[in-house]
Amino acid sequence: MTTQPQLLARALQMLEATQWQSRAEIEALQYRKLAVLARHCETHSAQFRARLGAAGLTAEDLASPDKFAKLPLLSRRELQRAEGLFCQAVPTAHLPTYETRTSGSTGEPVLVRRTAYSQLDWLSTTMREHLWHDRDFLAPFCAIRANISKLTRLENWGAPAALLRKTGPALGIPITTDIATQTALICEFKPQTLLIYPSNLAALAQHCTAHDIAIPSLKKIITIGETSSPDIRTRAEITFSVDVSDMYSSQEAGNIALQCGQSELYHVMAENLIFEILDEQGVAVGEGKTGRVVLTDLNNFATPLIRYDIGDYAEAGPACSCGRGLPTLKRILGRERNLIRMPDGSRHWPLVGFHKFREIAPILQYQMIQQDRERIELRIVAERPLTIEEQSKLVAHVQTSLGHPFALTISCFDGRIPAAANGKFEEFVSHVR
Repeated sequence: MTTQPQLLARALQMLEATQWQSRAEIEALQYRKLAVLARHCETHSAQFRARLGAAGLTAEDLASPDKFAKLPLLSRRELQRAEGLFCQAVPTAHLPTYETRTSGSTGEPVLVRRTAYSQLDWLSTTMREHLWHDRDFLAPFCAIRANISKLTRLENWGAPAALLRKTGPALGIPITTDIATQTALICEFKPQTLLIYPSNLAALAQHCTAHDIAIPSLKKIITIGETSSPDIRTRAEITFSVDVSDMYSSQEAGNIALQCGQSELYHVMAENLIFEILDEQGVAVGEGKTGRVVLTDLNNFATPLIRYDIGDYAEAGPACSCGRGLPTLKRILGRERNLIRMPDGSRHWPLVGFHKFREIAPILQYQMIQQDRERIELRIVAERPLTIEEQSKLVAHVQTSLGHPFALTISCFDGRIPAAANGKFEEFVSHVR
């Protein structure tokens, strides 16, 4: 039986080969994979079969880029409400399946089924990112992220690095830890590599600058989870004298694009995804133009994420000087969230408990606006008016998730919560400085 390390090593070998292929060769590979995926989903997903029929298309048509572009987009709202979406059968080699929930950049929670093959994609592209940036696997590694529930000390980095390499120790810090404590823990642990959210990194840099704190062990910083602005990147590079690289990913599709080790461009993981950037008319934009991000997950045989409008915006990039044939992005927009300011003045990433919102009430979209240290407005779009009991349960759940009994007021919107003046939507906005 093939082991996980063997599967990962084999996947990395294939990625090493394909990344140097021409753009045309990579595109041909994508559409060969799409043809197989579309046939499977047409057979096993009632929703996708109906979607094809409504567009006057067949699975075979999608092997043609021109006909593929005629398939209407799948919105987050449609993904939320879709009946018969999940495939009723999955290839044995892709089992087992698992479920993932995400709020994404638009505050619209969705549920997606993924597979063991999806997990292998994540492992291999994450390892690819480590190798592109020449990380020292024997050095200490620290991660600060939302899925770490308590302070965790490990003997190694964990998957994927520890599956293939001997590694140094790792420290996991809950993202809800206040910035001062995060700083103290990092200084004590002395990591060479730090994985962190951009807004958390900005707060860390600000704290270290204000208190004249140096972290000389740091050499590499990886940002994930939100937009990494040039300002945050520059501030971190100046404050810590480190290299900063960014990973663009989503719960629905895994790693989407990784920043190149030789430039600041992002390479799309085109072996696993078809990545489109479309203008308001649904036409693909050219280099230097910005548009909506539309994804097709070529390896998910459990959920047909085909031409999925994820809700983000990106700018198409030029060919990269590194020589890889993988498509590039110059910038990723959207997915900005703010740190919450607690009554005691501390700041951290807000965990709002969105995973259980639809268990409490039929909520389609949400946004939280922090007015001051004690008041938060919870904006929602729901399928129907909430009952008094549902409102009470929702308020109690959010207060528990945030870790403080903030005074919550609920505001209801029809259709969609409006975006900011710049067109961006942030699911959590703090007006407290």
